[in-house]
Formats: sequence, structure tokens, C-alpha cells
Amino acid sequence: MTDYLAPEAPVDGDATFRNFQRHNAARAAEHFAVTVTGPPVFGWRLRSVGMPVHGDRGECWLRVVSEEPAWARGYAWTGNRDANAITTIVKFQVIDVVEWSEHGWREQRAELMTRLTGEPCSPSDVLRATVDTSIEWWATLRRSLDLLAATPTERVHADQARVDDRIRGRFGDDVDTTVAHWATAHGDLHWANLMRPRFGVLDWELWGTAPAGLDAATLLCYSLLVPDVAARIRDQFASVLDTPSGRVAQLYVVARLLRRIDGGDYPDLAEPLTHHAHALVAS
Repeated sequence: MTDYLAPEAPVDGDATFRNFQRHNAARAAEHFAVTVTGPPVFGWRLRSVGMPVHGDRGECWLRVVSEEPAWARGYAWTGNRDANAITTIVKFQVIDVVEWSEHGWREQRAELMTRLTGEPCSPSDVLRATVDTSIEWWATLRRSLDLLAATPTERVHADQARVDDRIRGRFGDDVDTTVAHWATAHGDLHWANLMRPRFGVLDWELWGTAPAGLDAATLLCYSLLVPDVAARIRDQFASVLDTPSGRVAQLYVVARLLRRIDGGDYPDLAEPLTHHAHALVAS
């Protein structure tokens, strides 16, 4: 039997932390009485690790997040389980949760969840090649985001103060950041969080109310390197993107991603994002 959680040589800090996450995953698998059946998939900056597992509940997915204590609280910490309340969209359901502390250094949260079929549309957040999805897939995407937008929640992804701070901090105080319409959003709708061939949505940590059109704006910004896909998103979501709140949502996403780029993520997206922002500010 393959030991999918066997440690790698600790040649650097990242390798050492991946081994720490493998240790966390093994502890969680033992707690939930499941067997790991595939290699681990590490998330952004190694803060999470996920893998397929099997147990009495059948085929499932195990995800473990490790955070510094200051961040191990609030709406993002419980987002996946809170999203169990959303039943109108194809997504996983969290079955069980366990948390533990690592000597006050890191806080861990393990979630056992149902497993979606298929594969992510992209191995990374940013789309770099045309994605093979059906007409039905695109129709389901639009219908799902409409249903989500109308879902009531007390969770907040971004309020007016956060929108103001993020956009003005990047583009200056003269930009109109007024949000007239709010809606419930996934909050991190990039291509690695969308499944195919059957539509499905992963990673609900950040969902909550946000400027209307935020999810379409996020997907658009992550698609700018593939013009035909970006054009399709613009066309399919014109009714929300081509509104004052939709333009604010796009500027908010651009500011967020440029901040990520400042930290070293997806440098190839910097130029198209900057051009997109200039067009929005000028409109």
C-alpha cells in the first residue's frame, strides 16, 4: 500500500512545513477513521493540505488548515462548514470537524467533507489556457451565481469600509468606491475552485456579502491571460459587471490581486490587471 503521507527530505523550510502538514493530515485521518487514498494537494503558501480518503462514509475529501493563532478565528475559519447552509449549488458538504493546537504555535482545523466528481478547471488560480467546458457548464455557472447572490446570510466578505480601503489604497482617493448593491458571494471564485466536466464549486472559506458582481469580477480577473475566456465572462455576466457596483467590484478584485502580485504571486497577471484597472477608472 502506498504511503501517501510519507515525509520528503527536509531540504528547506517549505519541505519541512509540507512534512508538518502531512503529519497534521495523518492525525486528522486517524481521528476520522479514514484511509488516505491519494497524494496530498497543498494550498496557497502551504496553509492547507487536502487529499482523497475512504472510510465508513465512502469516498470523501480531507482538508487540514494550519494558521497562526491570531488568524484561527472568524468567518474564514468556519466558512466551509457554514456553507452547509447553501443547498442550491453543487458543492461539498462538511461531515465533521476537529481542531487542535500545536503548542500555541499553530492552530489546526481538519474538515472531513463529501467529495465532488471530476477535476479542477485549472491546476492554478490563474487560467493560462482555454478551458474545456460545455455550454451547460457555463449556464450552470451563471445560474449558480445568481442563486448564491440571493442567498441570505449574516456573513460578510467585504463591507464598504474594506472596499474603500482596498481600492483607494491602490488607486487613490478620487475613485468612486460607492457600492449601491450588495449580494452574497463565494469570495474566491478562481479556476482552481471550479470543477469540470460536472460543474461544482470548492473552497467556501471566504463567502459572505460583497459588492454585487464580485464573483464574476474575480473570475474575469483570473482569466485575463486567456482573452477568449475573458470575453465570454464579460458577455455572460454583462448584466452585473457593467453596473456601477460591478465596476467597483472589479476594482476591488484588481486591487486585491495586485497586492498578491506585490507578494510574489502570479507576476504574469500584473500587466493585464493594470490595463484593466486603467480602463475601469477611466470609464
